[in-house]
Amino acid sequence: MDKRADLIAPCGMNCAICSAYLAATRDFKHQGIRMSYCKGCRPRNKNCAFLKKRCGLLSEGRVNFCFECPDFPCDQLKAIDKRYRERYRMSMLENLAFIRDHGIEAFLQKEEEKWKCPDCSGTICCHNGICFDCGVERLKTKTAMYRWDEKPAGEVQDESGTCNKPR
Repeated sequence: MDKRADLIAPCGMNCAICSAYLAATRDFKHQGIRMSYCKGCRPRNKNCAFLKKRCGLLSEGRVNFCFECPDFPCDQLKAIDKRYRERYRMSMLENLAFIRDHGIEAFLQKEEEKWKCPDCSGTICCHNGICFDCGVERLKTKTAMYRWDEKPAGEVQDESGTCNKPR
């Protein structure tokens, strides 16, 4: 199995597009960008930062993904999904359904394309829409670090390095 699969949390979060993971892999603190660091839920043996403490099946390691649970989707997962759909332009429930229906490898390929910067092929962060490869200068001046800049639908990237193309 692809190593990148370890970065898909049980809740459907792709840790590879998370600001904390991207910041850690690029060592942003040494570049003057204050962001939290994380190496991913599964690599930290946390299973899921959002749900593990609230879910016996996850904390006991009895499910690999939330869609394996008889209560899928639970109220906690629905609440997290709602927040991510509204703020970060992604859906954990959609991610989980895709993984269940098409497999992890197909999901990883889809995600790579979805979050690929059209300018440098780097990775766009789900938390702010900025490419963490060519948009570093934009990150240094961004005040709302975990918010997307509001742009009209269809705009790809402005000169500040913000990628906003819905995919």
